[in-house]
Amino acid sequence: MTFSKTLKLSNGVEMPIFGLGTWQSGREEVINAVRTAVLDGYRLIDTATCYQNEDAIGEALQQLFKEGVIKREEIFITTKCWTTHLSPEDQEEGLRESLERLKLDYVDLWLAHMPGAFNKDMSEQRKNVTVEDVWKVRI
Repeated sequence: MTFSKTLKLSNGVEMPIFGLGTWQSGREEVINAVRTAVLDGYRLIDTATCYQNEDAIGEALQQLFKEGVIKREEIFITTKCWTTHLSPEDQEEGLRESLERLKLDYVDLWLAHMPGAFNKDMSEQRKNVTVEDVWKVRI
């Protein structure tokens, strides 16, 4: 059974309302969870840079694509930009790194994980970067 109920985002994109969250999932656990969820009809997978499992999710997705279970355009992938890449000059790098780990050309939804930007080693909040600065970036 496919969980086909969706909601329409403001840009017209249809997003499934049921999805698999992957927080605190280790490598083998998340590979199995993604495979099982997709085989059971889930069409939304949610992850984040800080979950440290994007690479395993990418591996599971590539297996599913190769096996012909689903096509890329049939699954909605959400990931999140971590605070170390929220400043406008770092967002594209953060997105490219997530795409590389996920082994994808695009994600369907990319969110700011938290409202505050931090420097690369997380030792200091970048108070000169406002929430408005974070949301203005177009990649």
